[in-house]
Amino acid sequence: MNLSGRWVVITGASSGFGAAAALAFGRVGCHVVLGARRVERLEAVAKAAREAGAASAHPFLLDVASTSSVEAFTALLRAVTPRVDVLINNAGGAHGLDPVAIGRDEDWEAMVQSNFLGVLRVTRALLPMLPHHDGAWILNVGSIAGHVAYEGGAAYCGVKAGERSITQALRLELNGTGIRVGSIDPGMAETEFSDVRFKGDTARAAKVYAGVEPLHGEDVAEAMLWMASRPAHVCIDEMIIKPTDQAAIHKVYRRG
Repeated sequence: MNLSGRWVVITGASSGFGAAAALAFGRVGCHVVLGARRVERLEAVAKAAREAGAASAHPFLLDVASTSSVEAFTALLRAVTPRVDVLINNAGGAHGLDPVAIGRDEDWEAMVQSNFLGVLRVTRALLPMLPHHDGAWILNVGSIAGHVAYEGGAAYCGVKAGERSITQALRLELNGTGIRVGSIDPGMAETEFSDVRFKGDTARAAKVYAGVEPLHGEDVAEAMLWMASRPAHVCIDEMIIKPTDQAAIHKVYRRG
């Protein structure tokens, strides 16, 4: 499917997978609408997307943890386009790596709000703008953590498993509309993920990737672009993408 001229909305687009997706979809001539809390960084991503070839790029403030923010974002979106062809629910992240016994409410609540409720809020708001029977896409960014739990990841694994269930329910609910629904679930990827999880402790974050060649934002963005560009009758329900060095969450090859 030719994506040139299509309207693509990306949440969490100020860095990581979202920023990489903005450039990837920009390069093929899409209109990209970018949402995130860090507006300054968002504007820089929008500028880069235009330079990459985007038909247009619109950076709008968006906090998916707030219904009023999602509604304001949707109003701004409607002012520039009546339709959305691809919705990429990317906003989210992990907070902390504490076991349940010492976990903190603020970390748990942040993960539920962004990774779980945020997907529901944004999808509910934008669904009326997605055309039927025209190859439209709702693409949710999950994680291999939604498939396999690990110590210290109870809340994060839980919300990512929840995101998988949201995706699967939407796939059933929208069957017959022509709207495609799927998820891309990355493994170890070097973005700001670990910096956020460890609350700015860059030394600790760096150890996560020591001796490993992880995925990069561009790798995941290219996979998203491939999923979105399949013919309208083809839906990639779920894609798990990991670096070659990572066979499983607990099985990672590290060079000396």
